[in-house]
Amino acid sequence: MTNNLSVTNGGGSYKNKRFIFLIAGILLFAVVYFSPPWPEAVDPVGKHFALSREGKGAVAIALLAATWWVFEVVPIGITSLAIGVLQVHFLIRPAKKAFTDFMDPSVMFIFASIVIGMVFTKTGLTRRMAYKMLAIVGERTSMIYLGCFIVTAVLTHIMAHTAVAATIYPLLVSIYGLYDEGDQPTRFGKGLFMGMAYVAGAGSIVTLLGAARGAVALGIFNDAVGQEISFFQLSYYMFPVGWTMVLLLWGFFVILFKPEKKVIPGLKERAVKLYIKLGPVSKKEIIAAVIVLGCILTMSLRSLIPGFYPLNKTAIILTSTILFFITGILDINDLEEIPWNIILLFAGAMSIGFCLWETGAAQWLAIKWLILFHASNWFVFVMSIAFFVMIMTNIIMNVAAIAISLPVALIIAPYLGVTPEIILFTSLATAGMPFLFLVGAAPNAIAYESNQFTAGEFFLYGIPASMILMAVLGFAVYFLWPLMGMPMVTP
Repeated sequence: MTNNLSVTNGGGSYKNKRFIFLIAGILLFAVVYFSPPWPEAVDPVGKHFALSREGKGAVAIALLAATWWVFEVVPIGITSLAIGVLQVHFLIRPAKKAFTDFMDPSVMFIFASIVIGMVFTKTGLTRRMAYKMLAIVGERTSMIYLGCFIVTAVLTHIMAHTAVAATIYPLLVSIYGLYDEGDQPTRFGKGLFMGMAYVAGAGSIVTLLGAARGAVALGIFNDAVGQEISFFQLSYYMFPVGWTMVLLLWGFFVILFKPEKKVIPGLKERAVKLYIKLGPVSKKEIIAAVIVLGCILTMSLRSLIPGFYPLNKTAIILTSTILFFITGILDINDLEEIPWNIILLFAGAMSIGFCLWETGAAQWLAIKWLILFHASNWFVFVMSIAFFVMIMTNIIMNVAAIAISLPVALIIAPYLGVTPEIILFTSLATAGMPFLFLVGAAPNAIAYESNQFTAGEFFLYGIPASMILMAVLGFAVYFLWPLMGMPMVTP
């Protein structure tokens, strides 16, 4: 597929816009970095947090990167390289730290997840799954949306949403190939791939298996409050929020990205014929399925059985990559097919995330924001936390967004009589659904590889999607969760 940005923005007009936003990012960096020292942040107990020169530099780099990512002034992977280079050149962090983050275990997890998607495509497993699903959901494009979204959401209940996105992506490519619209972007293509990314986030909040953020948040909560939240207690409260978002997102994409074709005549019959044409399941398909299912089972047991916990999830999923080459499913040529632009995107995201964290900039931002609401109504305060986490999780990894905001919020909460449980669950809900930036979550970047939408379009449509998220969360906080037994305010 050709890059849709170059298709939709041709000639001098695109070059002029690219130059304007290239300079805008540089100016944002310069204005922030060279500005006089910013005032200290002071938490409710009177502790002062100064923003160092390095912290101000981290904020400056984040603003430059966000501008370049959204408007794609250079390939998104090159913007990520700029993040590391700027940290070193402006003495914000040493090269060893800035660039070591590019190979963080989370980045390697994304790499291995993408390899799984490649294997599913190469062996034919995705085509087999796609044809079988199309035979079930039928020829209406709105139902194809729904079928893809439900499969994605369900899978995120039992495996990491990054791995789910990498697995589902080639399936969507196979489905889109039957839409017969060539390589050009379409409304159906945009809705299919962006919808998968959004729904992967919504589904991942329901259990602890969907992403690492849940386990991290429960650990912070237990340390701060001395109270344990069980696996099933988390799912009890998060299930209605996650699945309400899945269904609302389906409606969102059906309306905003109404497919060019209401139905695809003969699709069901064609899917059945293509499935039969695939023949019996091959030996390589069986081996690939066994390897992937083995990794999923091991990672699931790691979250549920203490004895499996020492096993690292990145090491587990990278084992599958090694086995794919040992068994001959993949070869050296397949390494050239890996979308390194996407890998670099997340490498840079990890680097700026750690930079904001280690320089104290993220904590300074959290305190500055939340202290604005320390005298507010309890509902306003809770929603302000949700909003802050939602913005931060779009810029840095959601685990860091939780680690930054949750401790601060738990300090302020007692002053307003707010229970710690509501702080925890609202933070987890918004941390799982970054709808604005590609770097917010791996499924966003994986969907971008389809070339059906630009980073700017993703951001633009992410605004109303984020508003829907905040509305659903507000309903849950004020009405639903109290009915389900969650305490809102302390006696």
